[in-house]
Formats: sequence, C-alpha cells, structure tokens
Amino acid sequence: MKNYFVILPLVALITACGTTKDDYQKRAEAAEEKREAQVNRSISQAPEWMTKVPISDNAVYANGSAVSTDMSMADYKSKLFAYGKICMAAGGKVSQQAKVFMQDTAVASTEISELAIKSMCPGVDITGTEIKEVKRISEGGRFRTYVLLALPTGDANALQKRKDQLKLNEGAVQRSTEAFTELDKNAQ
Repeated sequence: MKNYFVILPLVALITACGTTKDDYQKRAEAAEEKREAQVNRSISQAPEWMTKVPISDNAVYANGSAVSTDMSMADYKSKLFAYGKICMAAGGKVSQQAKVFMQDTAVASTEISELAIKSMCPGVDITGTEIKEVKRISEGGRFRTYVLLALPTGDANALQKRKDQLKLNEGAVQRSTEAFTELDKNAQ
C-alpha cells in the first residue's frame, strides 16, 4: 500500500509534464482547428457542380468560388474565375516556361527550379455566357460565393447568333457601298 502512494504522485507528475502546453501553443492549435473547420465547411457546403461540372453538347460549363468581406466582391471574383475557365475552353491559350539548374559536387547537390505559366484569352468572345446557379455561404464572418456559368454553343447561343448577324449586316453594308462606288467609277 505504501508503494501505491509513492507511485501515484509520480505517475501524475509524469503525465502532467508530458501533456502540458503553453498558452501560445494552445492558441496556435485553436486557430489552426478553426481554419480547418472553415475549410471543411466550405467543402461540405459546396454544390455538387463544384466537383462535377455539368457536360453538354450545347454548352460549355465552368465554375468559380471566392471569398470576401463584401458579398458583391465575392460574387465578382467567383465569376472572374469561372469566366477565365470558360475563356480557356473557348480558345484561350496557355504558355509555359520552365528553367532548371542543377549542380553536383562531391559533397552536395544543388537545384534551382522555376516554372512560369501564363494563360491568355485575347479576343476570345464569350458573348451569351449565362449564370446558371449561385450559392452563398458564411465563412468565418465573410461571404463565400460559388457560381456556375454556361456558355451556350451553336444555335443555343441566341446572343452570339444575333451578334454574328449584326456583324454580317455591317460587312454587307460596307461591301455594298464599296461595290456601288466601284460601279460608278467604271461607268464614267
């Protein structure tokens, strides 16, 4: 019984020393747990189309997500991300440049690597792009917006067809003016 009273305080002391965390470590761990919970909430509340973008023969779909303290800014940024994806699908270009330097000595190896990627959508027309769905959630006192955009293709894109027709009409008017001017010159 005497040994029990000696061992019990010793076990308690060892256990306490092994699990003691200072206030700053506890604060850092709590902040990390809070960030992890926010990310998990964003993932669990994300609409299905964030991971499984719809596929169609008559449209190109793209999604985007962004967060801001201002709801309009979260909406705007999420649409920009989705527009960028639509643009790339509609003919945007990506260029990539990589540089690698390696040096070996008898003692050590050194490597320096760089990768630069630039995506551009010059002149890619995304007329007719529609907002299909928007979902907003609260995320740590900020707004998170999820957006799904669709760019109808072919006959399904009435705005693009109208724009193309107007362009053809303008070209016809210009060409007819040139043709009549040419006829008038030749008639003299």
